[in-house]
Amino acid sequence: MKPHIPSPTADALAASRRLHTLIAHEIEAADGWIPFSRFMQLALYAPQYGYYTGGSHKIGTDGDFVTAPTLSPLFGQTLSRQLAALLPQTAGNVYEFGAGTGDLAAILVENLSEQLNHYYIIELSPELAERQRELLVQRLPSELAQKVVHLDRLPERFDGIMIGNEVLDAMPIELVRRDRDAFEHIGVSLNSDGLTQSSRPLTDPDLLHAAQHYFPPTETPYTSELHPAQYAFVRTLADKLERGGMIWIDYGFDAAQYYHPQRDMGTLIGHYRHHTIHDPFFHIGLTDLTAHVNFTDIAQAGVDGGLDLIGYTTQAHFLLNLGMTEYLAQSGNPDSADYLREAAAVQKLINPHEMGELFKVIAFGKNIEVDWQGFAVGDLCRKL
Repeated sequence: MKPHIPSPTADALAASRRLHTLIAHEIEAADGWIPFSRFMQLALYAPQYGYYTGGSHKIGTDGDFVTAPTLSPLFGQTLSRQLAALLPQTAGNVYEFGAGTGDLAAILVENLSEQLNHYYIIELSPELAERQRELLVQRLPSELAQKVVHLDRLPERFDGIMIGNEVLDAMPIELVRRDRDAFEHIGVSLNSDGLTQSSRPLTDPDLLHAAQHYFPPTETPYTSELHPAQYAFVRTLADKLERGGMIWIDYGFDAAQYYHPQRDMGTLIGHYRHHTIHDPFFHIGLTDLTAHVNFTDIAQAGVDGGLDLIGYTTQAHFLLNLGMTEYLAQSGNPDSADYLREAAAVQKLINPHEMGELFKVIAFGKNIEVDWQGFAVGDLCRKL
């Protein structure tokens, strides 16, 4: 029996149709074809109608997916231990990209009040930014809330620690298919039913080089993603970082795992109301589109930008190294319902069959010590 997928409201469906029309007009203006990366950019970030720029709630039990900070406050408390050791070596600033509901920001500001100068949030979604402001005003004393500053563009320089939880996976990807020695660039065109995937020969020299480098030779067609937007983003931040570090937490693999011959359909997926969606054109603008992170590429971007690769490990090792189980033990009576809920959330965060192994943590530093507690055990840099 197929699971029941909730229907969108009339207003949401109307917004999705307007976005569909906007994309169709762009395809027509581009001689009938746009790369999948451009479609994904519009589906997620088109002003007013994109998934992250529209008005629907995305994160939490009433949204489309749940993130680590919304599962348990212990995630933020544990992360704060690493930040507390690093901030005194910098100007004391935290920069969070894509702050979601604001839960992580609230917990980090509370726990880092003594070390924190400013907590900057760089958020592309106006709706999420407003939710963050409301939550932070409710949760934080006024003197701490004043340390939080929303930015709508990147600063010219960074002095502090950048963090991003499930940020890289939300960046547009390029879809490429290999059929023996021929490479095709997958994009979006129009047919009688609306939007459809179609391909052209891959001619972009940078994408072709990346595909030839990463894609395995196979006897049958092989489709996967390339991540130039992720690389460019991390490289840009590396160039702007004067002192401090970066911590990226996301689901993904090293290149050897990512481009395994058996992973021949890539990792692109949709999320709608806690359902997995395989059709990228399902309720456009209402469905999250995401792909796993190639952490080998991220590591290369940081190193190419002159940063020290501090560590790469699983989320489970990172959180356990920083004492998550100690925080759990201090959270209340082990027989209480609250404690049992927290214990279940911690299990989801660290269990290898849940988020513990699929989610990875990668960190970079510049003009800062390189021995970080979060990578004391279980470092996997050798796999990159």
